Amino acid sequence: MKLLFVHGWGFDASLWDAVIACLPDADLVRADRGYFGGAAWPTVEGPCLAVTHSFGSMALLADPPADCRGLLAINGFDRFAEGEGKAGVPLRVIDRMLARLEGDPATVLRDFHARLGSDVPQGKPDTARLRQDLTALRSDNQREATANFAAPIIALDGADDPLLSAAMRAGQFADAADLQRETLDAGHLLPLTHPELCAAWIERLRVAA
Repeated sequence: MKLLFVHGWGFDASLWDAVIACLPDADLVRADRGYFGGAAWPTVEGPCLAVTHSFGSMALLADPPADCRGLLAINGFDRFAEGEGKAGVPLRVIDRMLARLEGDPATVLRDFHARLGSDVPQGKPDTARLRQDLTALRSDNQREATANFAAPIIALDGADDPLLSAAMRAGQFADAADLQRETLDAGHLLPLTHPELCAAWIERLRVAA
């Protein structure tokens, strides 16, 4: 069972290093959204499991592999911005980030990572790629894709997430046919702070699939 890893906005594929180190025998590929280098969205043939972080969950739901047997959404969501009576990040916050991104992407990234407690990845920021996916965070809604996702979804969250409020977390993936949630005493960086636990959930999903 191949594993497909998809990182979130403002990160790169190295986010998964510690998790993958806990899975030494796994057959895996990493997607890269291209914020700090070349973008890569691998085509996965045959059965696979998706492991996503943050915006990576929306990106995966928008274009899932044909034979995806399960999704482990870590600090993930299927809609980010407020709207339609649902809890979400205020549009004004995202609009402010978009406005600042054009002139000073380095500062936007520094402030974003400082809020989460992480470091900005190495490399020159690709403003166009960052803007494209930040715009998707503002406007896209993958709740219909969640409802149509024909495999189990496990939502792994942090109770102290500075990005996703409790109301947001409660509403994520609510339309999934097969949903399991676990909330930890942690923040928005579970692949970095709790890699062993993330790997354990991957193994559980592999067994169930």
